[in-house]
Amino acid sequence: MLSGRVVEQVCRRVCRRKWAVSPLFLFVETVSVYRDIPEDLRALIEPIVDEAGFELVDAQLARGGRPWTLKVTIDTPEGDGRVPVDSCAAVSRELGSQLDVADLIKTVYRLEVSSPGLNRPLTREKDFASACGREVQIETRQPISGRRRFRGVLVRFEANVAAVQVDGNEVEISFADVSKAKTVYQFSRTDFVGQAG
Repeated sequence: MLSGRVVEQVCRRVCRRKWAVSPLFLFVETVSVYRDIPEDLRALIEPIVDEAGFELVDAQLARGGRPWTLKVTIDTPEGDGRVPVDSCAAVSRELGSQLDVADLIKTVYRLEVSSPGLNRPLTREKDFASACGREVQIETRQPISGRRRFRGVLVRFEANVAAVQVDGNEVEISFADVSKAKTVYQFSRTDFVGQAG
């Protein structure tokens, strides 16, 4: 019998398992786009997230030391990032149970289920479309004009191509070339109104 411990405050689940030689699926750290989630893992996670009334944004498995960490990001259908902590905890419990049954991760791992946060990951086409007009950071799989990292305002997203204003120039990046991307939250004075200083 496998044992686990859920820490609801941060929506994490630690599962204790025997060490195995290799997992059934791997994530490469620089790849963080929805389409890159291995099909076995997506097929297990997505129905649980859907049933809870949310959408799967991303899933990443960080390997290396023990425990490994499986980070699952979920959001509301409106894409507003307003996922209550108790909902994250409920998804975490159900997902942890199903992962135990499926035995997909054959080592000790920690499960973290969270909402996108302030620097929202852009993993799907719809995420790019809704981020138009905002500052973004994009990393590409291969260099474009000699660079792989871009930071600027996402001007538009049409026909699966992101147009980003970078250093006064417009750069077009195909969604297929994106390895990871996120919005950059711009703090303002109103973020700190009412806090003791």
